[in-house]
Amino acid sequence: MKRLATWALYAVGALSIAYLALYAYVAFTGNDIRPGDPIRIFRKPDAPSYS
Repeated sequence: MKRLATWALYAVGALSIAYLALYAYVAFTGNDIRPGDPIRIFRKPDAPSYS
C-alpha cells in the first residue's frame, strides 16, 4: 500500500509539472489554446495532391 501511495504521489507531481509547463508555453508564446479550435497544419500551396 505504501508503494502504491508513492507512485500516486509521483503521478500527481508529474501531472502538475506537465500542467505548469503547458501554462508557461502558452504564457511565453502568446498562443491561445482553446478547446474546439481546429489544428492548423502548414502545407505548401504548390504541394502535389496524392489523393
